[in-house]
Amino acid sequence: SHSKQGTYGLMQTLFTPTQLENPKLAEANKILRSCVHCGFCTATCPSYQVLGDEADSPRGRIYAIKEMLETGRPADKQTVTHIDRCLSCLACMTTCPSGVNYMHLIDQAREYVEQTYKRPLMDRMLRSVLAFILPYPARFRLALYCARMMRPLAFVMPDRRLRAMIELAPKSIPKASLSDHPQSFAPMDGTAKYRVALLTGCAQKVLDPKINDATIRILTRLGCEVVIAGGMGCCGALRHHMGKGDGAREQAAENIDAWLGVKHQGGLDAVIINTSGCGTTVKEYGHLFTGHSRAAEAAEISGLACDITEFLSKIGLPEGARKSVRVAYHAACSLQHGQKIKDAPKDLLKRVGFEVVQPKDSHLCCGSAGTYNMLQPEISGELRLRKQESLVACKADVIAAGNLGCMTQIAHDSDLKVVHTVELLDWALGGPRPEGFPASP
Repeated sequence: SHSKQGTYGLMQTLFTPTQLENPKLAEANKILRSCVHCGFCTATCPSYQVLGDEADSPRGRIYAIKEMLETGRPADKQTVTHIDRCLSCLACMTTCPSGVNYMHLIDQAREYVEQTYKRPLMDRMLRSVLAFILPYPARFRLALYCARMMRPLAFVMPDRRLRAMIELAPKSIPKASLSDHPQSFAPMDGTAKYRVALLTGCAQKVLDPKINDATIRILTRLGCEVVIAGGMGCCGALRHHMGKGDGAREQAAENIDAWLGVKHQGGLDAVIINTSGCGTTVKEYGHLFTGHSRAAEAAEISGLACDITEFLSKIGLPEGARKSVRVAYHAACSLQHGQKIKDAPKDLLKRVGFEVVQPKDSHLCCGSAGTYNMLQPEISGELRLRKQESLVACKADVIAAGNLGCMTQIAHDSDLKVVHTVELLDWALGGPRPEGFPASP
């Protein structure tokens, strides 16, 4: 890092003293000045890999954001186009030798875009529809039924993004799980070693409720009391990544209240999250509430947040007998880059008896990235095909992933069998065979 700074030189910024009195601009200034222009980030940036345009690389976006924030000018169409093409996969942060916090910078840029730029009517409508539907399971379920009925007419839709939304709707929608409702699950042996709250997710509880069921089974089997908190809702990720900071904080505040309520009623050892995109967001609650009256409470919840594989690694899993099952592990960006959890899922799968392989270019995004596959379908589609090819080459019996968005993306228009990592772990420890798993072995 130091040698690179000496070779390339720190980025110079031109914010005025008055501008730097704004805490957000002061943070942006600090982030920008840590960049040394080295360009290592371009090698791992998915949008740059597909488009080959410097403006669609982290370094290119950093320059555009710097100029936009320094001048205080409203965001323009060109800048917004390149910012919108960022997947927020955060691979650039894993690669960066200088520790540039690109995540906080791009989030601030999106909020600035939201405040200063008026998008075309269709863009505004699509984003409003997604924000109105996806975080609310009942609305989302209804929308999926509508999308299924419209599938035969998808080809006549005037906007490619509308077609992408319809095409992504599953052929069947599972029944809602009773485990999604506020309640508490006692440990199987009756003795609670840990008390945890489970974030059940928004889209996940509609598209694949088996993930939460498997999570509850494995946790209670290992001596956890699992609480589904009343008042819990969307983590706020969708609105946050659309630049709607206030809306994201409102949703986050509801979860903070819900989980602190669980803590006050009987203690809380962890907030367990099995959708890694949500996990990255909850772990950022402390930053999201910087300067707000609830900053300390938000930071407390961030400190309690654990991915399910992270928590299982801490408390320990029993070893399993070797199985003749080859698992290709897909590393979700929000897990490997956002939360820096790389080995735990693979180690757990090996521990319970699976053979684990990883595809080439495992650091590159599959193209799901929250709502990216609906708002940027062309780039997302190319990334999906590349990821599917690399997974097919693994010749595995099943693919494991820790994020529902990745699972949906990888399985789309393919014969690949994709299940959540926790479903395989649950199966190995006595739970049911995952539905997506082949009939044998």
